[in-house]
Amino acid sequence: MNKNSSGKMKEKSSNSSSDKVMDGSDITQLVENEKVFSNFVDHKFQELDTDCDGKLSVKELQPAVADIGAALGLPAQGTNPESDYIYTEVLNEFTHGKLQKISKPEFKEVLSDFLLGMAAGLKRDPVVILRIDGEDLHEFVKSLTFEQEMLSIFSEIGWPDGSLKDYIIKAFKKLTVDHGMPPATDPWVMSNVVEPALECLGDALQQPISQDTFLAAFKKAAESMVQLLKEQPAIVAHSNGFCLTRYTQRATWDNIKGILGVALDSLAASADLPPLGAIDQMDDIMNEALKMVGVSDGKVVKEDEFKKLLAEVLGSIMLQLEGNSVSVSINSIVHEPVGSSSTLLHPSSP
Repeated sequence: MNKNSSGKMKEKSSNSSSDKVMDGSDITQLVENEKVFSNFVDHKFQELDTDCDGKLSVKELQPAVADIGAALGLPAQGTNPESDYIYTEVLNEFTHGKLQKISKPEFKEVLSDFLLGMAAGLKRDPVVILRIDGEDLHEFVKSLTFEQEMLSIFSEIGWPDGSLKDYIIKAFKKLTVDHGMPPATDPWVMSNVVEPALECLGDALQQPISQDTFLAAFKKAAESMVQLLKEQPAIVAHSNGFCLTRYTQRATWDNIKGILGVALDSLAASADLPPLGAIDQMDDIMNEALKMVGVSDGKVVKEDEFKKLLAEVLGSIMLQLEGNSVSVSINSIVHEPVGSSSTLLHPSSP
């Protein structure tokens, strides 16, 4: 999640440093001020209109599409098929699915829609930019609850064939920003923070796994990590949200239960659901909802019947979430400074 400074930045006290909160209010103010936004669009349109013909071609729109993707936290174009699909959809919004040039009013209208959509998302789930410098992790390691929490995590891992190194890495992945830990699932964190921290253990990693060896080794690795984070702090974009549902439609095939699972996974993002396999609690809820489908494998159903079945599954998920909401915490390393390299979405005056 690589958000840029288009969202509002507020100073917020933290145990270790001042954090920045992006709630989208600056984006809303920019778009709703007609004079300021018109000047903003004029400036950006002029930057993109390289041939100065008063319209933007598909090629000229590419930097705008790339900047919107960056603001949405997508990887660069060409690196991921799923994100490339989103880039294509963004371009189609500008061109209405046609390979033709667009005028300044068309550019302004679509850009306004995108910015207001981003602002609404940030208002609903603000993004906090955290500078993790090892201080909070140090406090956790020295706290009275450290041993109890780590032994609880040790029991949760329950990996009979796992090595001491496996257990320590799994344990780091279970810690959160509340512990002062950047997301260990991020490749950058793994290669620049976790793996270097494990080097201090050396041959100790070959010890047989037990609660005592795990606790001692993990504490030593965590203390090493504290020093690494002091030398090279990690900038993390953090967001909390709740899973909600809304209905949509999907095509159908023969194996109804299997295809409903595929359909549910495919529309997860648009229904504000995580993909299958991302969150154990949500997997249990979604799988339980799929069990309610009273259709035999191999039976062919019509499209309307399939839509009805999918709506029933989503309705079941919605009811389960209303009774027991699942909180989702999202953490992602920000590899660029908070003021992103995106040029399209900066609200600064031209």
